[in-house]
Amino acid sequence: MNSNVQNICIIDDDSIYQYAITATIKAYKLAENVLVFSDGEEALDFIKENAGACENLPDIILLDINMPVMDGFQFMDEYKLIKPKVGKKILVYMVSSSVDPHDVEKAKQISEISDYIIKPIRPKELASIISSIV
Repeated sequence: MNSNVQNICIIDDDSIYQYAITATIKAYKLAENVLVFSDGEEALDFIKENAGACENLPDIILLDINMPVMDGFQFMDEYKLIKPKVGKKILVYMVSSSVDPHDVEKAKQISEISDYIIKPIRPKELASIISSIV
């Protein structure tokens, strides 16, 4: 599958998951580039530095909840503040191994989160997300 999605951003501290999801994206040709960050603060800094440079910014963010430094919910709190300055619509999917109903409900209350996906995300799910935006 060739898509028009330029950049997918993975924000997750699990190096095995980072490797697996990056390999899946590349194998299925779901995006041109994969941006990988180990915590929300790194990703937020990148987005701030590239605000207005739409070609560098992600089209889709796959965001974990539990990470050091800045977790997924803290990232979303900060992202909402800078979103008006970003200059590009970015779809955010919370992808977590947490099945805690509190986490699912909290994610659903954040309008900027498109969906909550339980890990592992399957190639067909990922392809479906991408095909829905191209």
